[in-house]
Amino acid sequence: TQFRNSGKPYITHPVAVAEILAELNMDPPTIAAALLHDVVEDTEVSLDDIERQFGRDVALLVNGVTKIKQLPTEMGEMRQAKKGDLQAEYLRQMFMAMGNDVRVILVKLADRLDNMRTLGSLSRDRQIRNARETLDIFAPLANRLGIGKIKWQLEDLSFRYLEPERYKELAELLASKRHEREEDIKYVILRLEDALRKHAIEGEVRGRPKHIYSIYRKMKRKEVDFEHVFDVRALRVMVPDVPTCYQVLGIVHQLWRPIHGEFDDYIAAPKENGYQSLHTAVIADDNRALEVQIRTHDMHQDAEYGIAAHWKYKEKGQRFDAAYEKRINYMRRIAEQAQEEDDPHSAIQAVKEDITDERIYVFTPKNDIIDLPAGSTPIDFAYHIHTDIGNRCRGARIGGRQVGLDYRLQTGDRVEIITANRGGPSLDWLNEDLG
Repeated sequence: TQFRNSGKPYITHPVAVAEILAELNMDPPTIAAALLHDVVEDTEVSLDDIERQFGRDVALLVNGVTKIKQLPTEMGEMRQAKKGDLQAEYLRQMFMAMGNDVRVILVKLADRLDNMRTLGSLSRDRQIRNARETLDIFAPLANRLGIGKIKWQLEDLSFRYLEPERYKELAELLASKRHEREEDIKYVILRLEDALRKHAIEGEVRGRPKHIYSIYRKMKRKEVDFEHVFDVRALRVMVPDVPTCYQVLGIVHQLWRPIHGEFDDYIAAPKENGYQSLHTAVIADDNRALEVQIRTHDMHQDAEYGIAAHWKYKEKGQRFDAAYEKRINYMRRIAEQAQEEDDPHSAIQAVKEDITDERIYVFTPKNDIIDLPAGSTPIDFAYHIHTDIGNRCRGARIGGRQVGLDYRLQTGDRVEIITANRGGPSLDWLNEDLG
């Protein structure tokens, strides 16, 4: 019997990986591959043995996972030395290794999630290395595939080991105010449910889970303290169809005053990973901020399970899943491009530009990705980050080079906003005679 570093029998790991995939409603071959994913590497069992006993589909999945496990994940082992190239190069190599079957990636993500859950038994150096690797590569990968259910767990677990003191502080703040927050949420749920009934709307209203890393990132991005992060108190409303989503949005804004600049329509303009929802923030009856997300039930399944949701629809007998087809075509085209390109960025970039020619994706100085309409300028970027940043914007740098505020941002630009202590953007940028 083999044992893990924690002292538990090794079989507990593949069983845990299979359970994670079962929770994602994956198909039987994927569950079988999860149970067998380490067999070829760690025992004398061969792929031919697996194919004879479990079939070709399972053997191909195990082979794909084995290939992915052999890929380098540290910058020093990659051809590209820059930190920004790490994710792109790993993705390129992984798409080539997976054999066009996205289930291979899902097994790998489940494998990583269980390893992160049991990271406590490793040395501090290995904890930091694995957590950094997870935050740089695997959490963004789960996000690309739209699997929020795995993405937020990977982020929170990574944050716990990378910044333990900050993690503990935020966890304690959430715990200390949990009772008060739960009572507040019960009240606003009842209030909104009553309003929906009056409009004869069938909707499910829930409090939304709070994810520590998400709160931490929002605090840093908006330069606010814990009390001023809107989604510390949050609701999620799920309704049958898209028209009802917008109807509920109107009801929410009638009940409570919306906060300017805090509305996003991801239904009309979905995120790159297919995520759809309406996001708004309002001032509730107690004069404190409340974030509300509104989506259909199908959008909720896609947001939680992403590309894995396809197998749940498949079990219901649905022949065509548009969200899955869109994601799988995106993945397939990246894989095809990866085989033709030596440069990892050009492979991924070419597909992005081809599929999302009406959107651009730019970077903040901290490497956060910002999704904007094509034709956006640094002014649009500044106001997207925060109204106050937009109000104080006086200039911009792209990749360290100063540009005019009328510069049309391009996908891949790294944007730094120059702000003044007071005042707003100069009207001179609208004067063509001033260049």
